[in-house]
Amino acid sequence: MEDTGDAGAELSILLAGDKKMLQLNSSYRGKKKSTDVLSFEAGIPVKAKDAVKVLGDVAVNVPVAESRARRNGTGVYEEIYRLLIHGILHLYGYEHEASAYRARKMRKKEEEIFSALKEMDTKRK
Repeated sequence: MEDTGDAGAELSILLAGDKKMLQLNSSYRGKKKSTDVLSFEAGIPVKAKDAVKVLGDVAVNVPVAESRARRNGTGVYEEIYRLLIHGILHLYGYEHEASAYRARKMRKKEEEIFSALKEMDTKRK
């Protein structure tokens, strides 16, 4: 990911089930169905130069991650990471519903970040 200047940024993460995701999606997006991941920008203005930026909140649907892990033959943590990356990219302004171009751009960035995380994990071992 390009340098955003947010090295000290904060993010809240909620690991939730279908019922909670349905409630959040309904309340905040007006969609009466569960979803895989939701992002909520904090919108907190940062005044001081050294203040920590609060990005917002990302809610991840764990049962969806479990289902995708079974379907894709991957681990549940891998799928949670993928959903978390997706949600964080939304906080940075990436969007996939507006056009096929923007969807491809977001997908490419997701893969770049996920690959970098896997590489970092491999080097740690």
